Amino acid sequence: MYEGLNHWGFVYASYALGVGGTAVLVLTSLMAMRRAEARRDAARERGRDQ
Repeated sequence: MYEGLNHWGFVYASYALGVGGTAVLVLTSLMAMRRAEARRDAARERGRDQ
């Protein structure tokens, strides 16, 4: 009789962490990019007013 550990739970968890972490990284990068673009546009508007 073989009583080894089943490794598939760890495999699924590592894939979930990898995909979830990548999604979080993409979303935070997208939000930071939009904030930076808004700051750039605001600076251009201030430059035109002067």
